[in-house]
Amino acid sequence: MCELLGMSANTPTDLCFSFTGLTRRGGETGPHKDGWGVAFYEHKGVRLFHDPEPCATSPIAEFVAQLPIKSKTAICHIRQANVGNINLANTHPFVRELWGLNWVFAHNGQLPGFSANSGLYEAIGDTDSEAMFCDIMNQLRHTLPRDAMPDQLAHTLVTLAEGYAQQGVFNCLLSNGDWLFSFCTTKMASITRRAPFGPAVLKDVEVAVDFAAETTPNDIVSVIATEPLTSDEAWDVYQRGEWKLWQQGEVIACGKVDVPVYENGQRVG
Repeated sequence: MCELLGMSANTPTDLCFSFTGLTRRGGETGPHKDGWGVAFYEHKGVRLFHDPEPCATSPIAEFVAQLPIKSKTAICHIRQANVGNINLANTHPFVRELWGLNWVFAHNGQLPGFSANSGLYEAIGDTDSEAMFCDIMNQLRHTLPRDAMPDQLAHTLVTLAEGYAQQGVFNCLLSNGDWLFSFCTTKMASITRRAPFGPAVLKDVEVAVDFAAETTPNDIVSVIATEPLTSDEAWDVYQRGEWKLWQQGEVIACGKVDVPVYENGQRVG
């Protein structure tokens, strides 16, 4: 399976520390060597980096890890291919425009034989993940008004996610730049850092940071990942079927739905 990384903050923040830890899992400390991608929101714009090469050895990933791009919302993905060839078109995160905004989506899991409803949005590659994203976008465009509020969006997204989770493993991150939606079928964890800030050490590489020296007392930064990235912090582990809607680093809506039990991608209950 793949791994996800998301960030929601109340002030423009760089992702260098967390991204450095995640990239080690892309072919060094983990098997996710089939490509990677990251999207940084800058107001309505999105700065994108994609590479079908292993991120642990990718010169582009090394460049991004050292580049302090400031963003309030970011989504990253490292891929272990199950469906679709290893190429640039199949590399997450995927981006589509809706209502004048860039929507970014990344998925961890597999929905065997998934078939999307027809609509304006169509997949470019041949992954079930991109097909699901297009299905989400088509249904949002068809069912919600342009000025839909976050609670309306969350209700629709949870309903869709619950349906996808009945067909296979559906862990996802989705954002329009204003908020970040997360849904867990199997594995996901989050941490919110706020004053008083302290040090943190990555699990996958000998890198430490003292957040107190990098932040202000008003900063709130939340990181969402498939598995905790640090070894000395208390992460909040999602339950199966749990979802959260993040904005400005805070959870503004959350809940839990019933989803099947999956082990190693296979439904067992």
